[in-house]
Amino acid sequence: MTPFTVQIPQSDLDDLADRLARTQLPRPAPGDDWTYGTPNAWLAGTVEYWRESFDWRAQEERMNAFPQYLTEIDGQPIHHLHVPSAVEGATPVLLLHSWPGSFTEFLDLIGPLTDPVAHGGNAADACSVVVPSLPGFGFSAPLVGGGWTTARIAQTLDHLMRELGYTSYGVHGSDAGALIARELGLLDPPGFRGLHVLQLFSFPSGDPAEFERLGPDDHAALEFMGWFSSVGGYNGMNASRPQTIGAALADSPVGQLAYSELFTSFGNGTALVTRDQLLTQVSLYWLTNTAASAARIYFEDARAGAAAQVNHARTGVAVFASDFRTIRTFAERDNSRIEHWSTFGEGGHYAALERPAELAADIRAFFAG
Repeated sequence: MTPFTVQIPQSDLDDLADRLARTQLPRPAPGDDWTYGTPNAWLAGTVEYWRESFDWRAQEERMNAFPQYLTEIDGQPIHHLHVPSAVEGATPVLLLHSWPGSFTEFLDLIGPLTDPVAHGGNAADACSVVVPSLPGFGFSAPLVGGGWTTARIAQTLDHLMRELGYTSYGVHGSDAGALIARELGLLDPPGFRGLHVLQLFSFPSGDPAEFERLGPDDHAALEFMGWFSSVGGYNGMNASRPQTIGAALADSPVGQLAYSELFTSFGNGTALVTRDQLLTQVSLYWLTNTAASAARIYFEDARAGAAAQVNHARTGVAVFASDFRTIRTFAERDNSRIEHWSTFGEGGHYAALERPAELAADIRAFFAG
């Protein structure tokens, strides 16, 4: 384990500022709204804020407030935060981030998890946390070779936890992190305490009988699923040509900003992610030049040829109103031990950024159960 500090060279920040000053936006689409994708008006305002108001150095200070390390597993550099709780017997929990997110999604959860008493909780629910940058993301770069599927990443992160001295642990994840968390459930390593996720990506099998058990909320979730599929073009691009889109993103910070429109929930008005939170993620991808390698997780899983399996590990789900809403009928078909199910009336795909206190409390409740 080598101690690590985030310290981007000033020359890189100066180059970013210069590129932002020379931004060339596309010709606007009719209406310049979100119908055709990220609109010029939104981009122009966000770029101006990025240039004039966003403080990367302040974000570095937030990151460096926690102990960070680099290690190497299977030839791959792995960057991670490791924050043990001062509470004896605290539950070790691995926190796994999204695409196009990063380890910084969880900075506001670390305090409530490691020191619950200071945040209105009980000492018995304390967690020691490990927050990695997924292979190919951020400071876990460069990505070494191919084949970095979610299953392989799960094995690598289990190795990380053993290397840190944890013989028993649980995992929380969202988006890509939720997929890896479920792979850890399938792996079910010795001492595994279960997975807590924001999404279980279970879909209709085609059996008409499944639909007979759906209620009004489930049908609303299906409609949302259909809308999400209609706007989520990045899924197909990342899964088929990650290096092609990666070339564009590596040369244009505004391209990286536009391609990160998932943080805005594609402009549907529900996202609670702030500009500073969004620009922290976008800047990190830009400054580490990891847009292409991060996208490859989609490519590798699309070609893995893995057979569908039922997850038998203890599982908890937190469903936020403006996120992909897991449909329980389908989820219970694919996951046999769902023992915790919470719903929240506000918050979306990036609940760790939008509603950290509520999410931390739900994670503590699951692992205390």
